[in-house]
Amino acid sequence: MQPSSRHPGLPGAAPLRDALRALLPRTEEEMKLDLSERVEGSVATLLQQATALLYGGRLSECLQMSEAVRDYAWEKLNTGAWQDVHKDWRRVYAFGCLLQVLCLCEAPGDTTTVAAALNVCDMGLLMGAAILEDILIKVAAILQKHLSEKRAGPCPAQEQPSIKKARKEHASVPDMMSERAVPRLHCPSLQYFREHHLVPERPVILGGVADHWPCMKKWSVEYIQEVAGCRTVPVELGSRYTDEEWSQRLMTVSEFISKYILSEIPELRQDISIPDYCCLGDGEDEDITINAWFGPPGTVSPLHQDPQQNFLAQVIGRKYIRLYSPQESDALYPHSTHLLHNTSQVDVESPDPERFPRFPEAPFLSCVLCPGEVLFIPARWWHYVRALDLSFSVSFWWS
Repeated sequence: MQPSSRHPGLPGAAPLRDALRALLPRTEEEMKLDLSERVEGSVATLLQQATALLYGGRLSECLQMSEAVRDYAWEKLNTGAWQDVHKDWRRVYAFGCLLQVLCLCEAPGDTTTVAAALNVCDMGLLMGAAILEDILIKVAAILQKHLSEKRAGPCPAQEQPSIKKARKEHASVPDMMSERAVPRLHCPSLQYFREHHLVPERPVILGGVADHWPCMKKWSVEYIQEVAGCRTVPVELGSRYTDEEWSQRLMTVSEFISKYILSEIPELRQDISIPDYCCLGDGEDEDITINAWFGPPGTVSPLHQDPQQNFLAQVIGRKYIRLYSPQESDALYPHSTHLLHNTSQVDVESPDPERFPRFPEAPFLSCVLCPGEVLFIPARWWHYVRALDLSFSVSFWWS
């Protein structure tokens, strides 16, 4: 594509600028904002003016105006409850991030600037809403590729994590001799899985299902640091989300690995496959929610239940898991508040018999999930998870 007056501020020599320019609509008129009346007219006008400045090549002014749009939208996103934030304000925030990224990358050359642009892009992905056919995901992939080609090692201004030290840490393995084990199968047929586990809602560990996934050979702390070190992700701080000191922070993967080991990244998504058994559900592949869980030994997910079917695939390390049938719900003492109604009050491995007298009698299944194994957790089954090692898992929620 030859340079033209469509956006002369992104002229054509630099590969990064060319790649980003190719993602944009061809003309300013095609950059449709489509915002509702929920967004104040003055803000919509400011966003339109910033877009005109981008296509007009006045990038310094565009950067200043897009930052103002982003800051104003940020205030809207952080006022009141998240569920009450109108989606159009999230779209405004995403547009502000997009324009800011494009301006920052107009004359790249310094990896620190490109890393800063990637951070802005990730914030748009995390806090914004999809715009222009998920353009921010494509922009992030281009920026990540550019950074990978320009450098080796940690992100700018990031400390190299002490990986060897982390690998020696392990949490205690419980005595499971008296516990009923989750049954194991090796690659059962779809029909067998449906008849014996999906329909009757029986947990099972599936072996051989994930052996061919690239992540089983490729993923390590070093690999994740290399591929995703500069990406910004939400991180849960604290051993379990029911603790008072538990909190969430946004930080780069490198910072998380550096601080705590020693979660939107296509490069990692390509290394996994959706289990074939998900085809037995009612939805399409795009309806499946995929989450990655990365954490140090001792990380706990309290006893809770989810409304969808779940395949939990273990990639790195081991996890101790307990499963309780939905029929045992009363003996598991769920929280009475709406926010935690799907979470038990009981500390599973150290229960208080006076507060929760029925809990010890509730039957359960248990297992240690090892790399390459996939655990089927039926919908509404209660599950407790504790990482025994530095652990990376992938979950697939499906209906």
